[in-house]
Amino acid sequence: MKAKLIFIGKEDAETLQPAIMAYVTKIKFYIPFETDVIPYLKNTKLSVEEQKKQEGLLFLKKIDSSDFVVLLDEHGKELSSIDLSQFMQQQMIRGTKRVVFLIGGAYGFSDEVYQRANYQIALSRMTFPHILTRLIFAEQLYRAMTIWKGEPYHHS
Repeated sequence: MKAKLIFIGKEDAETLQPAIMAYVTKIKFYIPFETDVIPYLKNTKLSVEEQKKQEGLLFLKKIDSSDFVVLLDEHGKELSSIDLSQFMQQQMIRGTKRVVFLIGGAYGFSDEVYQRANYQIALSRMTFPHILTRLIFAEQLYRAMTIWKGEPYHHS
C-alpha cells in the first residue's frame, strides 16, 4: 500500500519544513509515501464557495478513482494514535492500493471533495496553520507505523 498527502499551500524552507521532511523520510521506511502541494490560488477576489470549488477541482485532478481518500477535517472522527495505526492496518488488509490524505484550504473542502471522500479524520477540534497540520499529521502517521510494527517509539 502507498500513502500520499496532498495539501493546499506551499512547500518552502519555513521553520517547520525540515521537521516535516524528517518525518516524511521516516515514514518511507515503512510504506511508500509522498507529498504533493496545490499552490494557493492567485485570485483572492473569489467568493469563499468559488475558492473552495476551484481548490476542489485541483484536488480531484490529483486523485485516482481507486484511491481511498481521507480528509483531514475538523468535523472528522477523532482518532488516537493507536486508532490511526489500526486504520492503516485495515487499509492494508483490505488491499487498498493508495490512501490519499487531504489538507484543505483556509475555507475547507468543496462539496465535490466531501462527496469523493471515503473517510474524515480530525487531528483536533482546534484549527492549526497548514504547516503545523502537516507536521502533526506526518508525526502521527510515523507513530502509527511504529505502533503497527511494535517498535518502542509510542508509549501507552
